[in-house]
Amino acid sequence: MLKAMLGEAWRAMGANRMRTALTMLGMVIGVGSVVLMMAIGQGAQYAVAQTISTMGSNLYIVISGSTSAGGLRSGGGGGPSLNVADAEAIAQLEGVSRVAPVHQGRQQLVHGANNWSATVVGTTPAYFDARAWAVSSGYPFGDSDVRSATRVALVGQTIADNLFGSDDPVGKTIRIQQSPFLVIGVLGKKGQNLDGRDQDDTVIVPLTTAQRKVFGTPFPGSVRVMMVQAASAEAMPGVETSMIALLRQRHRLREGQDNDFYIRNLTAAADSAAETTRVMSLLLGAIASVSLLVGGIGIMNIMLVSVTERTREIGIRMAIGARQKDILSQFLLEALIISVAGCLIGLLLGIGGALLVNAITDMVIVISGGAVLVAFAVAAGIGIFFGFYPARRAAALDPIEALRHQ
Repeated sequence: MLKAMLGEAWRAMGANRMRTALTMLGMVIGVGSVVLMMAIGQGAQYAVAQTISTMGSNLYIVISGSTSAGGLRSGGGGGPSLNVADAEAIAQLEGVSRVAPVHQGRQQLVHGANNWSATVVGTTPAYFDARAWAVSSGYPFGDSDVRSATRVALVGQTIADNLFGSDDPVGKTIRIQQSPFLVIGVLGKKGQNLDGRDQDDTVIVPLTTAQRKVFGTPFPGSVRVMMVQAASAEAMPGVETSMIALLRQRHRLREGQDNDFYIRNLTAAADSAAETTRVMSLLLGAIASVSLLVGGIGIMNIMLVSVTERTREIGIRMAIGARQKDILSQFLLEALIISVAGCLIGLLLGIGGALLVNAITDMVIVISGGAVLVAFAVAAGIGIFFGFYPARRAAALDPIEALRHQ
């Protein structure tokens, strides 16, 4: 029975090949658009997720306050309100996993005849764990290097490429502020952060070395930034509350007096960026889905025309014993075949378009099996939904009136 219906559906569609192809075109464009837009949207989500993973997890950034001189106020990080003792006190709070005080700025680096301007970060060994920053070659510095202000450095991949080219930087010397630093390691590649800045354009040195021999500070022990890592995401609200209370107490701030520090929740910022890309992905899919709706309406229109043209044929079938459900099934099957065939062609075009976008723009593209299954399910659903009314109309025809139709 099914084989006969399939054969009849194939003959009916083959009798009007151009019309069948144009009807199918709506589904081809719709499915291709959905697959392409979903691939781009999911690629953006993946790229953001990768960027977020390079930042570290459950992180707070504590920034020193601003200063005011002659009516001019500096931005956050301009005042000496934070120091290493604050970091040590925060490390004792419940729920805090790691604290890394940071003193950083841009400096010119020199190696031989090459020079390069980069961000120099003075910090402690806890920074590598808090940022989940691995060392691809060499080794990181330790607490003893911080205590003795050793002139050692770890360089990012961007600096390694620009200062050393194809040579291995480990064991070589660079100059920062005219002071020689021994390169003891190369940092693992991080790529861009959420602000678009190159994280690999970084040199990391011991905190005390940065304070005494690179930047200098009139306030011994002061730092501009502290990175605080909570033990878990659930502990973060409690850690933030405890940090604020502790710093206000240590800085002797009276009730009602503004904080002389700023706290930024990197996890919240990362979640916001991830949510934005998720919404964008859904929006792209929704816009592309309009094409599927248009394709479905096209199927319904053509099937209605087909019912009108084949009214006499329907009457003959009913006269020789075809039941209403047989007529209904026949037209539904034709609508379903057009939808699924259009879906297959649309999938190929959508995947090809996604690969072309990736080749031309280097944009991250993710083609998931879920998107393919959804496209198939939607195509079949549209075929049945928009094909049902014409099929029912065909099945409801009066046999006698259908036979009289010219």
